[in-house]
Amino acid sequence: MLAQKLAVVTGAARGLGLSVARDLAAAGCRVLMVGRNSEAIEDAARQLRESGQDVFPHTADVTDAGAVAALAARLRREFGRADILVNNAGVFPERRNFAQPQAGSVLVVDAEMVATTYACNALAPLRLIQAIVPLMRENGYGRIVNVSSGMGQLSAMGGSWPGYRMSKAALNALTCLTAAELAESPIKVNSVCPGWCQTEMGGRDASRSADEGAKGIVWAALLPDDGPSGGFFRDGLPIDW
Repeated sequence: MLAQKLAVVTGAARGLGLSVARDLAAAGCRVLMVGRNSEAIEDAARQLRESGQDVFPHTADVTDAGAVAALAARLRREFGRADILVNNAGVFPERRNFAQPQAGSVLVVDAEMVATTYACNALAPLRLIQAIVPLMRENGYGRIVNVSSGMGQLSAMGGSWPGYRMSKAALNALTCLTAAELAESPIKVNSVCPGWCQTEMGGRDASRSADEGAKGIVWAALLPDDGPSGGFFRDGLPIDW
C-alpha cells in the first residue's frame, strides 16, 4: 500500500524536486521534503499540504554529514521507516554559456569548483544511501532513484562542464555499485535522466517542464517488485551509460 510508504525527496523546494514530491504524495505516499533553505522548504510543503497532500518539510544541507545523520535519526524516531529515496538535490556552478562551451573547458575549470560539485551531486547521495538503506532493509522494501543527466553518459561524453559531467558519471557509478550490493534484497536502485527541464538549473530555454521531467523519476520511485534495478532510464526507457 503506497499510503504506508514514506518517501524522502531532496532538493524538494522547487523545480523537479517539488514536482516529484507532489506526484508521490498524489500517488498516496507520505513525503518528507528536504531542502537547505528552511523558509523555502516550509513554504513548498505548506502549498502541498493546502492541496491535501501528506507532506512534511525538513531543513538539511545534504552535503553536511551531520545533517544527513540528523535526517536519518528523524526518520527512525518520527516515522520508523523510509521506503523511497529520491536523490534529486544537485548543483551546476560552472559557467553555462552553451553558445561558448569553451567557457567551461576542462582545461581551465577551477578544481575546487569540481570538488564542490562532487560534494552535492555524488557524495551527498552516497551519504544518504548509507544512512537510509538500513531502514529500508528493516522494512523489506526500498526504491532509490538517483537523478542523473545525459551529460553524465560516458557513451556520449562531450567536452566542457567537467564538474557537472564528472559528478553525474560518478552518481551513475554509485547507482551500479549500490544495485550490485543490494541485488539479493528487495531494494531497487536506478539512475534517471529527466531530460532538459525548465528549472532554475535548466533555464527557460529547456525543452521540458519540471512536471514532464518528474514523470520518469516518479516511475522509478514506484517500480513494482518485478521492476528493474541497476539501470539508467529516461521516460521509463533504458539509455546507455
